[in-house]
Amino acid sequence: MTYSVEIVAKYFPFLAKGIEVTLVFTVIAFIVGLGLGLLVALGRVGRSPALRYPCIWYTNFIRGTPLLAQVYLIHFGLPQVLHYRPNGVVDALVALSLNAGAYIAEIWRGSIESIDRGQMEAARSLGMTYAQAMREVVLPQAFRRAIPPLGNEFIALLKESALVSVIGLEDLMMRANMMAGRSFRPFEAYFTVALIYLALTLGFARVVNHLEGRMKSGHS
Repeated sequence: MTYSVEIVAKYFPFLAKGIEVTLVFTVIAFIVGLGLGLLVALGRVGRSPALRYPCIWYTNFIRGTPLLAQVYLIHFGLPQVLHYRPNGVVDALVALSLNAGAYIAEIWRGSIESIDRGQMEAARSLGMTYAQAMREVVLPQAFRRAIPPLGNEFIALLKESALVSVIGLEDLMMRANMMAGRSFRPFEAYFTVALIYLALTLGFARVVNHLEGRMKSGHS
């Protein structure tokens, strides 16, 4: 069996709509995960056990369970317990955001803890509060160090977002399934989608490398 370019050309506009959905889900979940992850990381590096332990439990649970299980739990499990009507779009975004937040929290935490503690002490000796020192001294440096792993997390989230297809959302993977069913050409459908994901991940990897290079040159 040969790879039919005609079949791919026919269905590519259909797949392109799935690319848009995949990118929107990935970007929104990543942005939410950035904020959530920063809050969790600050809770983990802080001195309050009331904040630190819930943050540890959250990251351990999310990082220790499959994203697929989290999607099913949020979409099918929680509505049974909390008695609400599930919404595929909302549930998918919540699952992806919570998952991203846990991994990004570890990136933030590692970056924050990599900054010499003497800088925090020096800032405090100048009269800054802990929050001011963290915001103006530690976090700007931590952000520069976090760029490469954050870029890798975005790429990982882009690929993992394919799991939202299991709850019926018409992302790129779901549209590949629909293409395979309509055309009876599964090889063209799934190989084309694999190439699309590859192009997206390589493209974003180049952007991340460019940003990392600019940050290094700007602070060399």
